Amino acid sequence: MNAILAKVLPQEGGLEGSSSGLYNGVIGLMGLFTLVGVAFGVHAMFIGHEHAYGVTREVPWGLMLAAYVFFVVTSTGLCLVSSIGHVFGFEAFKPIAKRSVYLAIATIVSGFMVIFFEIENPWRMAVYNVISPNLSSNIWWMGTLYGAYLFFMLIEFALLQAGKHRLAGMCGLLGVISGIAAHSNLGAVFGLLNGREYWHGPYMPIYFIVSAMMSGCATVIFFHWLGYKINGWRMSEQLQESLRSVAKLGALLYVVIMFFTTWKFIAGLSGQPPGEYEAFMALLNGPFAHNFWYGEVALGLVIPFAIILAVRARNLTAMAIGSAASIVGIFVMRYDLVIVGQIIPGFHELNIVGLPHILPYAPTLHEWMVTLSGFTFCGILFMMGERLFRGHLSEDH
Repeated sequence: MNAILAKVLPQEGGLEGSSSGLYNGVIGLMGLFTLVGVAFGVHAMFIGHEHAYGVTREVPWGLMLAAYVFFVVTSTGLCLVSSIGHVFGFEAFKPIAKRSVYLAIATIVSGFMVIFFEIENPWRMAVYNVISPNLSSNIWWMGTLYGAYLFFMLIEFALLQAGKHRLAGMCGLLGVISGIAAHSNLGAVFGLLNGREYWHGPYMPIYFIVSAMMSGCATVIFFHWLGYKINGWRMSEQLQESLRSVAKLGALLYVVIMFFTTWKFIAGLSGQPPGEYEAFMALLNGPFAHNFWYGEVALGLVIPFAIILAVRARNLTAMAIGSAASIVGIFVMRYDLVIVGQIIPGFHELNIVGLPHILPYAPTLHEWMVTLSGFTFCGILFMMGERLFRGHLSEDH
């Protein structure tokens, strides 16, 4: 009966009913913020990044790069979580497939929009990626693999909409392979930088994949709950059970990331290795301590994990609140990862006169507005998807 209601209710209310005015207002507001952010990005191109952004030669990656990492990590996580059902055949995860795949597309497109304005000459990347490939460059592989990943995800979503689940599963598998390759390569962009001790090592590619799935679980729970709330629909029991399964997987991944983080800190503090030790101390009791303890630990890990345990993965509203907190905390994780890895000067151990112990960085208004436009653009895509694809309903729920 619930499954029938889930299909009937879209015709009786939701975004196409009395809430259309509110829906259009929200779309308009987010569209305004997106246009303003794009205008700031275009302005930065004209006046020069060195004048518009807070990045420097010593700290070349800033807030916008962190936002890009956040979006593509979330996209890969959504792809991996959704693939558990319709690619690998686990029935409990099948009802979340359509919305999750669509969100994977929306988040990576939003990430591309942010990185477009972060790169000083973005058109050169598109042209020279094809006519002058550098196979020894991790960043070249990152752009190429994420392009292939987006292509497969688009085809997969189209096939899901057409009801061709077998072919969609095949494209989904290609999307998973390209997504894992792209995402582990993104970790290698950081991990293979020998001069950045905080990042260097084989830990990064593995951490990126695991944390991506954690991000995907939080995003799946929150946006499925939000989608049904804004549409005014009743969620079927099958979909509720699917989200409970996602929450249980998320709880496991929170523990794994806590384990990873603990041992990363132990390795970075033991023996006080140059570069690493100072970076970790900046997180523990330095200028990034509030980010780490309140953002990464509390919001990103402990609170959502505790909520899932407290409600035994049954109260979807409580889990959605925990997932929202987790999404905020995960963004702080990406910001800290990018910035803290750069703020320790390369020759700090030599005690050079005039060399700061920690390099300064503060995002400018341009960076904040472009980053905000990425989030509002993602919100627009989500809202449009709810209307255009009628809540991504399927025969599974």
